[in-house]
Amino acid sequence: MYDALGLEFRITQEGEEFERYQGPKINYSSIETMGGVQIKPHTILYDHGIRDYHLEVFQHKRLGHIFFRNSETGIPFDLFGASFWLISRYEEYLPFKADQHGRFQYSSSLAYQYDFLHVPLVNLWLFYLRDILKEQFPKLEFRQRNYNFVSTIDVDNAYKYKYKGFVRTLAGVLGDGSLKKIKNRFKIILNKAKDPFDAYDFLIKAHSERRITSLFFFLVGDYGPNDKNHSASDLRFQSLIKHVADYSSVGLHPSYGSNASLRQLKVELSRISTITHRIINSSRQHFSVLKFPKTYLDLLQAGLENDYSMGYTNKNGFRASYCYPYKWYMLETESVSPLELHPFCISENTLLHEVEENKTELKDLAQPYIQEVKKYGGELVSIFHNNNFNVKLKKFYLEFLDMAK
Repeated sequence: MYDALGLEFRITQEGEEFERYQGPKINYSSIETMGGVQIKPHTILYDHGIRDYHLEVFQHKRLGHIFFRNSETGIPFDLFGASFWLISRYEEYLPFKADQHGRFQYSSSLAYQYDFLHVPLVNLWLFYLRDILKEQFPKLEFRQRNYNFVSTIDVDNAYKYKYKGFVRTLAGVLGDGSLKKIKNRFKIILNKAKDPFDAYDFLIKAHSERRITSLFFFLVGDYGPNDKNHSASDLRFQSLIKHVADYSSVGLHPSYGSNASLRQLKVELSRISTITHRIINSSRQHFSVLKFPKTYLDLLQAGLENDYSMGYTNKNGFRASYCYPYKWYMLETESVSPLELHPFCISENTLLHEVEENKTELKDLAQPYIQEVKKYGGELVSIFHNNNFNVKLKKFYLEFLDMAK
């Protein structure tokens, strides 16, 4: 967050040095005679360990919602402390009621409960601080951030019918329930019809024509109840991964099973690196199973450098209330890690659910999130899944790329 405004700065704890300095400065203290733009601190950035702070949330005309309030004038709350609480996902280190996958639920978040999940609130606060600094120090220059868009594709199951092996194909046939479905299955298996999950050439062409940055996450874990992709040893599956990697960046989709095994995570990373003959340094958790701090500690130990799991699987919005990439802060050791987080705010699975719920258009649901990220020159990360690309979704996806690029 320290570079979000594009400013170079130095921190001093020497009061006399601070008072003597005549340039732009922020007085992060309770002493009102020091000069500069004052932000009165809460204790959160000085305390050690993890504490269950009492949060009282207030609505503010320009700042949306605030907490850690300590003043009626100027900047009326600890902007830095509150930003840290949101971005570090402090609330996810505290006791909470998990869902069936052990995940923190969006409905438990402060952002959802106070209706600001749809806003990158920390970015809004920082722009407010920027305006105050500009007003007090007119010559101060801010480096402009450029908006960028990354379309990410999760490949949980590469094909619906093809290359499944005898046992899985037989089980599928027995479950088809009609002769028509069985005939359709074998037409696809015999390459006489296109597999419904095979959207790869469509996606490659769409990204190429619009010059879209794309990132495909492949699941290469062992088969299990929640991991049902093809075997990573299948040369046809490997060929698909290599084909996609010729046109797009590729990342690891760590399996559900790897959540309980760092060794398994390392095996999967080695597999996809071997298949692509490249160093793979990006990941997104399958089922978005994100547990603090274990998930990120495992990713670091495996050697991953970028993660795209910061978001909710069943609710669009800004989980960290922030739309810039940032380094994960390790609360327990009070240090900044080398792992860079890339928050996502749009998932097509959630959009498809909300379309049915709200009886509205997909593009109308997606547009507000795109505009929010563009407003702050952020990084828009979306998630789509190869198995959802029917005719209707293909049409929407092209519209979405044009809106987001």
